[in-house]
Amino acid sequence: MAGSDARRAPRLLRMSDRGLTHLDPLGRARMVDVTPKEATHRRAIARGRVYMTPETTALVARGAVTKGDVLAVARVAGIQAAKRTSDLIPLCHPLLIGGVYVNFRIEDRYIEIEAQVETVDRTGVEMEALTACTVAALTVYDMCKSSDREMVIGDIALWEKTGGRHGAYRRDPLANMGADVLEGPFTGSGFDGGAGDPSSGGRGTTEFTGDFNDDFDDDFDPDSVA
Repeated sequence: MAGSDARRAPRLLRMSDRGLTHLDPLGRARMVDVTPKEATHRRAIARGRVYMTPETTALVARGAVTKGDVLAVARVAGIQAAKRTSDLIPLCHPLLIGGVYVNFRIEDRYIEIEAQVETVDRTGVEMEALTACTVAALTVYDMCKSSDREMVIGDIALWEKTGGRHGAYRRDPLANMGADVLEGPFTGSGFDGGAGDPSSGGRGTTEFTGDFNDDFDDDFDPDSVA
């Protein structure tokens, strides 16, 4: 009976055979060895949203939240978070971050956050971008929670990445995210008079200067994930 059961038992794949690069053949956690790789330019963009009432977004746009300038504090928090990602995610490599950009778009029922991280290194900055976006969203929540306890953080995802062995990746804007997701140039926070002047109740925006016109494919490189 034991022999028959043994013959019927499926062969278990080693963890490393399943494409999980952060596990060794015995299934133990490991930091991927990137020392043989050449340092190349890497970039990653993550986006997310904090859903809130229209009254709360209006307070943010007018700079009327009692704790202070919500988006300025959230931007600094996101930048700091990107630099500390390897302290938060156990198997991420410490990277020399070359640049971090955190920008916002205010709509009636949510604030959209975009984090872009760049480096010249041996592994990608996807986790750094996702961490920056997440911490910026948490900071928006913290700054606004006295006005709105029903806020929801969501839709955090990697949108673009360049560099690495398999090149570039770009998320389909309609895949799993709804048809109202951001396309085209991203806009950041700010007031520059006119409709965007806080005294007029308008919501100012400044254009995000990132270059999103690269050609992308959907080939994901697991080795590029720190």
